[in-house]
Amino acid sequence: MPDSNAIATIVEAARETETRTGVRAAVLLAVASVETNLAGSASVDGRLEPLIRFEGHWFDKLLPEAKRRQARVAGLSDPRAGAVRNPATQAGRWVLLARAAAIDAEAAYAATSWGLCQVMGFHWKRLGFPSAAALAAEARRSADGQFLIAARFLKLGNLDRMLAERRFADFAKAYNGPAFAKNRYDEKIAAAFAGAERRLLAGAAAAKPSPAIGKKTAKG
Repeated sequence: MPDSNAIATIVEAARETETRTGVRAAVLLAVASVETNLAGSASVDGRLEPLIRFEGHWFDKLLPEAKRRQARVAGLSDPRAGAVRNPATQAGRWVLLARAAAIDAEAAYAATSWGLCQVMGFHWKRLGFPSAAALAAEARRSADGQFLIAARFLKLGNLDRMLAERRFADFAKAYNGPAFAKNRYDEKIAAAFAGAERRLLAGAAAAKPSPAIGKKTAKG
């Protein structure tokens, strides 16, 4: 779990994204809690980068034939989901992504899930970006950029409304896939949503000015 200052930055980014997009901050924070434990970045060779996960089966699908052969020989693509394993560390994953990008950068960025809510890069066009590289650049910009990507994605199919209405199983199936029950995604997102609402309420209460102690009234 990130430290309290980092969490405060993430919460503020979620609030600002709600103002910009209408997607509730509690929805954004709940998804980010489950997907990345509210980690907006990781240190990679001395720089801060968003959390990523490279999907070798998507890279395989998105590559033209000649590059696909090259990627398979390099162990970077495979038609089977999960066959190309992600390193445990984010630094290792960024090395993996760089190797894939050396073969085809656009396909590599499209085959990667990005940021706090782990949105796949191949959604770039539906989310209003000119390319997968542009989506990646937005994720790398800030937590605000990562939440903007997530908000646009959650609006597709009214996923944000599903979660706001506490339709946790429906949301889990749409966001995590039909096998969501195997890893209890619906239970995790329900708990995360409740936690996000508590966090936001506590933050709002703390932000309210306290009445002045010992202040004289109009009557003296």
